Amino acid sequence: MIAGDATADLDRLGYAQAAVEHAYDQGWTDGLPVVPVTRPLVDEFLAHTERPADDVVAAVRNLNRECTVEQAAVNAALAGCRPEYFPVVLAAWDALVRTPVVAAGGWQSTSGPAPLIVVNGPIRHDLGINSAGGVFGPGFRANATIARAIGLVVRNVFGIRPQELDQATQGVPGRWSLCVGENEEESPWEPLAAELGLPAGTDSVSAILLRTCEFVDNRNTRQPEELLADFADTISRTGAAIGRHSSAGLVLGVEHARLLADGGFTKADVQQWLFQRCVRSHADLERAGKGLDGLSGPGIDEYGLRMLPSPEQLLIVVAGAGNAAMSMVVRPFGFAGWSRVAVPVLRRPAPALQTKGTDR
Repeated sequence: MIAGDATADLDRLGYAQAAVEHAYDQGWTDGLPVVPVTRPLVDEFLAHTERPADDVVAAVRNLNRECTVEQAAVNAALAGCRPEYFPVVLAAWDALVRTPVVAAGGWQSTSGPAPLIVVNGPIRHDLGINSAGGVFGPGFRANATIARAIGLVVRNVFGIRPQELDQATQGVPGRWSLCVGENEEESPWEPLAAELGLPAGTDSVSAILLRTCEFVDNRNTRQPEELLADFADTISRTGAAIGRHSSAGLVLGVEHARLLADGGFTKADVQQWLFQRCVRSHADLERAGKGLDGLSGPGIDEYGLRMLPSPEQLLIVVAGAGNAAMSMVVRPFGFAGWSRVAVPVLRRPAPALQTKGTDR
């Protein structure tokens, strides 16, 4: 015989399971279970921002669809975010919408792009956002659910679902999981947010859409130019050549970043070095069936195709552990590059503590 409290627990478990299955039936999930959402839970999320519930967070112009603060809160709750993560979710949207392709059909591309969200500032530690070992991998609630909240809005608010409005040929595994903190403590350079103009120590978010990530494992050299040549080879592969130019960014492991900095390279130096050398000749492109006859414009000259649109468009972030010389080349989506904007995270101030007076 089951005790009364245990029976009540089983009843509640049954309701929760039914709610999860209902979400699957309605098409509200990305394939993983979601958290059942109640009105009080949504109100907890909204309590962490001063923005009105009906304020528009993002829009997809070609579909004539908008997402409000409240809808973003519902999907953040579904994703498994804690309410205190919500200001970061909103800042991520504010950063994403500054990239033109986000509002102009980018979510529906055949590339199936994924957002890369980069968080700077003390809020990384406040919320437990991973910046070190396994930064692109699983196991950290804030990283996983903040990114997932973006993907659920794309699905549930904009209606962009695979094999429906989503036209991805294969898609990107990181569609719901690419949120990283920058490893500011071990980076030899200023944080991304400071590079983009915010005061040091500002809680902020930068974001871009990515086509994919490609690792560079180079533990064989202590010469910065040799390491940069390895990055250039990965950035300049013909498979990444699209139209008049491609694009790229670097998420550097700590060891690679320090090797470059110890060799006298600033981030701007790295950007300029790679911009000048990431070029594929016309002959290279012809051999790959990507001849550019008849095309002209920025990125194409007598030497061939310049892969990067400009030095400053090469995103550089330091993230991960300092336990091996490994880095990632990331591929921003869109020919115009990314916004190069860091958006401050706006958190509602904590209410002042009320204390009772004492008689004297």
